[in-house]
Amino acid sequence: HGKENVDSRHNRGRGGETTRFHTVNVAQPVRFSRKCPTGWHHYEGTASCYRVYLNGENYWDAVQTCQRVNGSLATFTADQELRFILAQEWDLEEKTFARKDQPRFWVGYQYVITNRNHSLEGHWEVAYKGSSEVFLPPDPIFGTAMSEKENVLCAQLQCFHFPTLRHHGFHSWYAENCYEKSSFLCKRSQTCVDIKDNIVDEGYYFTPKGNDPCLSCTCHNGEPEMCVAALCERPQGCQQYRKDPKECCKFTCLDP
Repeated sequence: HGKENVDSRHNRGRGGETTRFHTVNVAQPVRFSRKCPTGWHHYEGTASCYRVYLNGENYWDAVQTCQRVNGSLATFTADQELRFILAQEWDLEEKTFARKDQPRFWVGYQYVITNRNHSLEGHWEVAYKGSSEVFLPPDPIFGTAMSEKENVLCAQLQCFHFPTLRHHGFHSWYAENCYEKSSFLCKRSQTCVDIKDNIVDEGYYFTPKGNDPCLSCTCHNGEPEMCVAALCERPQGCQQYRKDPKECCKFTCLDP
């Protein structure tokens, strides 16, 4: 809603009183100077934003939380990016799921076990579709909560709270049971991504990823803001139907 009227016209109504018509402001693309939303750390090398979430969640819940903020569990393209993460001062004091001196975070890798005979053997994989130029971790330390039935373990990056250790890049990689609860590290780009994986520029309308294809939001600082939802009438003459997950007010009738 604009604070000033773009245009106003005067017409004479019945009785001679003045009727005033106002043209509603139309949203225009807007550029913002902030590179990341509040609480996120910006790294110029990848034009990405990073944030540690301290509410302990299992790996799969952490994946969904990152997706809800237009991101994913962090993976790293080069050693320089990892060093940037290790050097940051994350707010870790007095949190249930963060070890004060040696915090661990879920990150976007999984360890696939290929052999259990004498020792655990396997390899790291990226847990979701992404760039082929992703840095893969070295051999992991195996977590204590492993199950013999699990063939896939999830990655935890362990860094250090002490500044001297942090700035020297000391860290460890753990392959842990994916259902353990842990803090986690999200990574996102500086731009918005819509429900169909298209990049959206700042200030433009888009439908964010999620459960509502009828949501229209404005892209601001890489996040959906000022969202408005459309309401759809149920399809006429159809008792059972399915909503299209990516198209607003589109239905498939399931009646015989």
